[in-house]
Amino acid sequence: MVQDVARQVADQVWTGFGLRLSTMEQVTYGADQHARLWLAQAADGARYAVKLSGGGTPAGLVVTAYLAEQGVPGIAAPLRAVDGRLSVDHDGCRLSVVPWVSDQRALDGPMTAAHWRAYGEVLAAVHAAPVTDELSRLLPAGGAAYPSIVAATRAMAARLRDPADLADPLVAELAGVWSAEADRLGFLIREIERRALDQRDRPGSNVVCHGDPHLGNLLLGADGQVWLIDWDDAVLAPPECDLMFVLGGVLAFAPITAEQQRAALAGYGTADVDPARLAWFLAVRALDDLSDWTGQALDTDAEAADRSRAARIVRGLVSPVGLVTLADTALRDLGRSRGAGAATVQDGHVASRG
Repeated sequence: MVQDVARQVADQVWTGFGLRLSTMEQVTYGADQHARLWLAQAADGARYAVKLSGGGTPAGLVVTAYLAEQGVPGIAAPLRAVDGRLSVDHDGCRLSVVPWVSDQRALDGPMTAAHWRAYGEVLAAVHAAPVTDELSRLLPAGGAAYPSIVAATRAMAARLRDPADLADPLVAELAGVWSAEADRLGFLIREIERRALDQRDRPGSNVVCHGDPHLGNLLLGADGQVWLIDWDDAVLAPPECDLMFVLGGVLAFAPITAEQQRAALAGYGTADVDPARLAWFLAVRALDDLSDWTGQALDTDAEAADRSRAARIVRGLVSPVGLVTLADTALRDLGRSRGAGAATVQDGHVASRG
């Protein structure tokens, strides 16, 4: 069955893109449950990432094509189909082809100081790209989904207060985790809702943001080169939407050290960072990740290994270095320093400008 799908996709790549593929190997890492990805090789030896996307919009392809045309480094431009489009339809899904630029994920390392600096440089170049009318129409606003994220968090909390399937060990464990975190989650929900209108009205410009630039979406090359991939979550938002991945950290199993942060910020250059906006984006992301990964861990129809992986991520999110903790700390720090102004990121350092 898997080979049949791969063969059908390869045929569609030939028909739609005029590209004859000799091999296709499915890639299993990644968190997108609505996509399939293959490492494909053409007859001339060139390699490509062939992706079948069942969710989202084609906005990510439009963004990467535009950024590559603008000369932004670290962007792999999608191939155009024979009719000029960036994707073709395959069984109701979007089929796209992008050059395979590297086998080395940043999560697998080693990520040098040069790579960290290049990571910051890529983010800065993305944020500096002019926002076209087309991008304004296509890209959603960063953080706009917070009401549905809050609703999903409340629904998950209600489900786990009195779960019907406590005999399942993961259900019992996660019910305990959510019970222990109830006060913190309630605080995050209240702060997200309370500060939402303030975020909209705070001064600052919206720029093109990747929306999910963690190390799992970063590939490494020689001489410090990096590529930022998987643009399905691209948004128009203040730079803090992306910078939280450097300034706050998001992956509990891959925390960013002070030295790595300095290198990335040195590459990014000078920017005014709003601590309140940064904390708000951290909190929204924390609740989104927590409810989503908990839902995957509770899915008794899923593979045991997938459920266990999701449960590990949930444990990481509420750990001392996890995103729930980071967001909670950032919001409480705002309360202790009420009235503080923006911070300036310059030369790899963050300085408060109260």
